[in-house]
Order: sequence, then structure tokens, then C-alpha cells
Amino acid sequence: MLRSVCLTYPRYAFPNAPCLERKFGEICSPRSIQTHPSDKLESHKTYSGGVRSMKGNNKLKAGMAMVLVTGALLAACSNKETPAASEKPAESGKPATSQPSPSAAKRGEITASIYDRGNIPAEEGTPIKNRWTDWLNKNGPTDVNFISVPRNESEKKLNVLLASGGAPDIMFEYSAPFKNQLYSQKQLMPLDDAINKYSTEYKKLLEKYPALKKLGMKDDGKLYGLGYVAPLDTNHVLYVRNDWLKKLNLSVPQTTEELYQVIKAFSAQDPDGNGKKDTYGINLSFVGGQIVSAMFGYSEFGVNGGNYVHQWDRAAANYTFKKKLYDDGLVDKDFLTDNSGEKAQQDFVNGKLGMFGANGGANALGYKVYESFKKNNPDGEIIAIPLPKSEFGQFSPAINPPIFITTVVNAVAKDPEAIIKYIDFLAKDSTGKTLKYGIEGTHYQVGANGCPAPIQPISTKEVSWTADYRMMSSPMAEGDCARYISQLDPSKPLDKEFTAIIKSSDAAYLQAERPIYYDIDQNSMPSLPQDLLLVNTNGTKAINDIWSKAIVGGASYTIEKALADAKSAWEKAGGLKVDEFYQKWYADNKANVVHTKEWYTK
Repeated sequence: MLRSVCLTYPRYAFPNAPCLERKFGEICSPRSIQTHPSDKLESHKTYSGGVRSMKGNNKLKAGMAMVLVTGALLAACSNKETPAASEKPAESGKPATSQPSPSAAKRGEITASIYDRGNIPAEEGTPIKNRWTDWLNKNGPTDVNFISVPRNESEKKLNVLLASGGAPDIMFEYSAPFKNQLYSQKQLMPLDDAINKYSTEYKKLLEKYPALKKLGMKDDGKLYGLGYVAPLDTNHVLYVRNDWLKKLNLSVPQTTEELYQVIKAFSAQDPDGNGKKDTYGINLSFVGGQIVSAMFGYSEFGVNGGNYVHQWDRAAANYTFKKKLYDDGLVDKDFLTDNSGEKAQQDFVNGKLGMFGANGGANALGYKVYESFKKNNPDGEIIAIPLPKSEFGQFSPAINPPIFITTVVNAVAKDPEAIIKYIDFLAKDSTGKTLKYGIEGTHYQVGANGCPAPIQPISTKEVSWTADYRMMSSPMAEGDCARYISQLDPSKPLDKEFTAIIKSSDAAYLQAERPIYYDIDQNSMPSLPQDLLLVNTNGTKAINDIWSKAIVGGASYTIEKALADAKSAWEKAGGLKVDEFYQKWYADNKANVVHTKEWYTK
């Protein structure tokens, strides 16, 4: 099987899925997505593939004198500084490479966006300047100036940069709706000619995986989006305190009704045994809220009776459940302000939350959360469970699809050749491997299973945060080694426990009988015309505000009233034209649309 996208982080106006990769935790319609994923994220998928090892050391040593002489001459002839971090040997933990220097070739200079997740250790630098940005500039064919964009406000920041003329040449972005918006606004460059003229690596990938090209094309028949291929993998995971279930003599909930009772018990029956009512059942911020939506199969639009229609009934059921949790005091009252889910994560690792929606929960991001949890709760036991069944069926949360479009190019970029050469460098298996695992002998060694085995703690400190630099890397080339589970050492208790979480997550979320909650691959969705894009934006915001008000509004603002208001607001904004557009598009193109059910058969 091929694989998204929180990816984590996924990923993800796209009407198919909740706001995994848009504004973290905001109560919004699932049209405003992705995770991934991820924000596959990634962390995992989201995302993989560099120098495979330091096997060329003998040749490297033999040529070192010449390299030093050449380096001195180049330094004397250039005003451009070589990043100091890149000059240090591998023993210092800085990236080194056995690749020949590309300095002989003509180097262009470009700009590229990079997510700022706040996850880079201070001593490692910043998203725009660290050991891996240095490595990319030293070993790649192009000089790259990175532009940082906050992960949970990436669309807002990129819009500002585009309006001011300061947007990056390459925009790495998981949100399909946002990329569709940029296409509608004619802010993206078609890449067919540049790829045909300058590419080798990515061109081969397109030839090997025709679906990658299909998903990157727009309605004018040209290629705008670039991405990767990967095995189908998990992204969002519902963690549950199994030790609390045992203490309170509760079973794993099978339905949403049973889920409510478990959440209530986690909140009211003092599961941590401190004699205080200071625990919550589940988080509604960020991934937690999206997982609850997924239980009801809720994406704003869905395939029903062969038509692509607004799913008002699922919206009402979803928000009815969330409102009941809020009204009954079973969730954090301030969840609307926890946009990134950071507060919920702290509550979970501090032992105050019974269920937690984890981004990249069975990958590197989840491992870090689990590690922190076990430090604070050494006797705590976490399991990953299938999403409980609702009246609409049983579904899975966001998973990382086999093909994900992550990258677009600014329409006014000046050097397409340099851009495509950099894309080719990122798409190389060796580049992805270095960015994922680091340097062999420093950050990893080859394990008994033939896969890279991280060397700790240096791998976590120096490599664990690199997912966003490899959004063009295709993990398919790694085979079984692409899975995060291959990096774990079952002889270590923590790794053994997390391995069990990964296996249970796979069993829960990667089965066709419990499909992902939305019907159409986000990258298969059409771009709305400019006039409808504004209608969709305004109408969606109005609906989001109404649902948020309904959850926290108490008895005076019922779901029935909110549903009527949401429909009215959508119609007043002109939303019926959007409905008609999607219905006609699906009727005319359903044979060529990539449905998510196809992910399970590839």
C-alpha cells in the first residue's frame, strides 16, 4: 500500500476534512483543512528519505588535502560565508557528507518557506538557521534563504508575504484548500516546462507514480503541485489512560454513548486519586476536537447517494456531542483558546487528562509525548483505541495518504532552474535519509533489521525535528524501514511499550472497514473560482463562529437553533452557489476523482 499527511502534519476552501493543518484547535468546519500530517507531520510522514552513510570516508580522507586547498582558494575569492556549523566534523554532531561538493556547477539563489513549530531546541538554532539548513546549503545545488512561517498561522503569514511581494519562491504547505486558493488567484507557477527541462529525480518519480502527477495538476491541465509517495500510515491517534479504565472498572468504549460515560467517569471519579476534582475526560482543542468530529464521519461535504453534498446532519450530531461535554464540565472550558493543543498536551503529560488526541501519535511526535508522559507518570498506561461507533458508522481519524502534495512555486519566482534543481536534490533518496536520520555513526547506526537505529540522546536533540525539511522526500524507497516502528529497540522498555501503541494504532486506523472520515482525497478537490472562493471564505467563517457559540453558549443557544442559523448564514453568504459548484464538479468528474477508499487498495 502507498500512503498523507498530522502528519501528522494531516493534513488539512477544502471541504473534505477538519482543520488539521489550518488553525490548530479552532472550532471550524472540516472544509478548512490538512494533517499531514501531519502535520504528517510529520515527525514521520509527514514526511522522509540524504547521504546514506559515511561509507565514503576513505576516499574522503584521500582527497582532503585537495579539498582544503580548494576551499581556501574559494574562500579568498568569495564574500559569501560558509556556515560555521557545516565546517565542523561529524564528531561534533554537525552534518558531514561524502557527497562531492556541487560548487563546480552554477548555483542559483532562491527562497523557501519553512514551518516554525517551536520544536527546535534553542541550542540547535532556529527554523531558518540550524545544522540542517547549513547542510542543505552546503550539499545542495542552490543557495537557499529560508523564510519562517508559524505552523498554526502559515496561511495568514504567506498571504501577508504574497501581498507585500516578499513571499518565498518555494512554498511548502500541507493545506490543499490554501493551495487551491493560490491557484485561483493566479499566484502559482505551472511547472511542466521547468521539470521537463531541468529535472531528473522528480521527473523519474512522476513517471513511476502517475497518480502523483494527476494529483498535482489543476483544471487547466498543467502541473502546479509537487509532493511525495509513501506507505499508508497513521497520523492522528486517540490515546486513552488504560490504567484509569482499570482503576474505575471501565471497558474500552465501543460507541459514542459509551465514550461519554467513560469521559464523565474520568472527570468525576478522581482517577488520579488525589482527592480533587481536577481531571478532564478528553481534549476538544486541536487534534482532540478533530478526532471527535471524525467519530461522526463529519466532513462538511461528503458523498451521499452518488452526490457530493453538505452534511448538515453530521455537523449537528458532532456539535451536539461536544456541547454536552462542555455543558457537563467534562472538558477544559478554555479549549477554544488552545489553538495548538499545547495546553491539552501539558495536561495529558501531567496526568490530568484521560484521553488525548495525539498528532503523529504513532510516530516520532507521539514518542516524545509518550516519553514525557512516562517521566511524570511512571505507572501510567496508554493504549490507542479505534474510534467509537456513532449513528453514522465507524470511522478512523486523519491518516497519512499514499500520495501527498506538499509544495508549490510562486508565480513570480525568478529562477525556475535553481528551484527545480533544489526540488530534485530534496527528492533524492540520499537527501531524505540524511534529513530523517542524520549522519551514520553520529546520529544512527544500522540496526539488526537493516534499518537505521537512532543513537540517543543525540538523535532526538539534533534530528527529531527535521520533518518539515523533507516535505519532498518519498519514504517508499525505504521499504519497511520507512515505518517509525523500525527505529525502535524492543529491548528497551519505553520502546517496547510504544511499539505496542504503534501496532494497535495500525490495527485501529488502517483498515478499510473503518475508513477515514472523509470521502475524497483533498488534493483531488477542484479550485473554486475567485468569486466563489470569497463566498466560501465568508460563509465558512460565519458557520465556524456559530458552532463555537453553540458549544459554549449554554442552554440559551441550542444546537437546533445553531443549525438553523448556520444554514441561514451559509445561504446569505451565497453558499448555495458553492454547493452547486461542488455538486456539478462531482457529477462531471466522479470517474476521475481520487476517493479515499482507494488508499486501502494500493
